[in-house]
Amino acid sequence: MLGQVARTAGRVVVLLAVLYGVLVGIGLLLTKVFERSALVREEDDLNQALADGRTPTMNDVTYVLSGLGNTGAIIGAMVVVAVALRLASKQWSLSVFLVLAVSAQALVFLLVTLTISRQRPDVKKLDESPPTSSFPSGHTGAATALFLASALLVAWYVRRRWVQILAITVLVAVPLLVAYGRLYRGMHHPTDIVGAYVNGITCVTIAASSVLRRGWRRGEGGPDPSPSPVTAGATTP
Repeated sequence: MLGQVARTAGRVVVLLAVLYGVLVGIGLLLTKVFERSALVREEDDLNQALADGRTPTMNDVTYVLSGLGNTGAIIGAMVVVAVALRLASKQWSLSVFLVLAVSAQALVFLLVTLTISRQRPDVKKLDESPPTSSFPSGHTGAATALFLASALLVAWYVRRRWVQILAITVLVAVPLLVAYGRLYRGMHHPTDIVGAYVNGITCVTIAASSVLRRGWRRGEGGPDPSPSPVTAGATTP
């Protein structure tokens, strides 16, 4: 058991180090190579267009959308879902997968922002700027990790088709809405959002391949073709 955990942890660390290197490389390209390129000018134009088109109603709407990616909201939701998964499935692997995906994203995000210094868009900002680099977006990355991981669990373990489709649609939409809220409110460049998606999606993939398919103990592996405790009694119409 301990040997398996150690091997899995080592694999996760190596993969996260590679992800960190990739994101740092992207950040350096944006801040050192393409700083005055047409790509950055088009990003600036998009940020300015969004700022010019603001309305009181959308200011309120995007405040809520952006808030879905706040640290407190993400941590609170992660804890609630992780506990619910443990109680419903009687397994640790599902909860570990979710916590690992979100925590890994946060760690990589923090390390990248300590390495890459990118100013936020030159428009009026509707939120206070946290003391981190604009690249990548922390709100978007956190929402991507949490909600995409949850969508994968729904896809694998929920058998009732209409519930599966509805839940996955909502869960996948949340990171997109958070990203729009951050762009609208002048907090990030579009490429900051792209970097966040790379971070979040990759961390979910690493967590899934390391935990769900390997398991922390025998019998807690990946998706089981038979109905799991999470969906016992559900049938496909």
